[in-house]
Amino acid sequence: MSDPHTRLALLSPHRVEAAQADALADALTAACAAGDVAAVILRLASADERSLVNLVKRLAPAAQSTGAALVISVSDFAGDVVSVAARGGADGVHIDKARDGVLRELRSRLSEGRILGAGGHEQKHAAMEAGEAGVDYVMFGGLYADGFAPDAETVQERAEWWVEIFETPCIAVAHDRAQVDGLVATGAEFLGLESALWMGEGADVAAIQATVTAAEA
Repeated sequence: MSDPHTRLALLSPHRVEAAQADALADALTAACAAGDVAAVILRLASADERSLVNLVKRLAPAAQSTGAALVISVSDFAGDVVSVAARGGADGVHIDKARDGVLRELRSRLSEGRILGAGGHEQKHAAMEAGEAGVDYVMFGGLYADGFAPDAETVQERAEWWVEIFETPCIAVAHDRAQVDGLVATGAEFLGLESALWMGEGADVAAIQATVTAAEA
C-alpha cells in the first residue's frame, strides 16, 4: 500500500440501549471533531427490530455528519440485521465470530456500497475465510461482550501479518492507551479505539490522533 495513512475507528460500548443514546451521541460528536474518524462500530443490545431501527436513526447523524461511516452490530440478535441497518440509515453491519456461511450470505444481501465487517479472529484461518467471503475489513482485537480481550501481542502480530499479505483493510483495536504506538506501527489502515479511549473520564482522542500523525510524519 503506497502512502499509508491510518485513520480512527471508534467502537461503542457493548449492548447500547436507548437510554444511553443522548450521552453516546454527544461523545461521538466530540470524538469525531477531535480526530480523523473514518468509522464508528455501534454495538447494540438486542431488541425488537423497530426499536433498533429507531435507535440507529438517533445515533447515525452524530457519526455521519462528520463523514464517518456507521456500522452496526447486534449481539444475540435473531432478527434481520441487514434490514435494521438499511431502515435505520446505517452504512453497514459488523459481525463477530461469524458462523459458517453467514458472511457470504450477508455479503449477497447488502446492497452495493454497504459495508460488511468481521471481527473475532484470533486464528489466522478465520481471518482469511472472512476475507474470502468478501468483507470490507477484518478486525483484530477489541473487547468482547463478556469483557474478554485477546492478548495485545497477538493482536499486533495478527495486524502485522495481515497488512503485509492482504489487500482487504484491517482494523487493529486498542483497549488500552499503551497499545496505540505498536498498533499504529503495524501500518493497519484503521486504529480501532475501545470506548474507554474515546468517551468518558480520561479519554483524549486529540492526543491519540497526534500520536498517529507523528508516526506517519
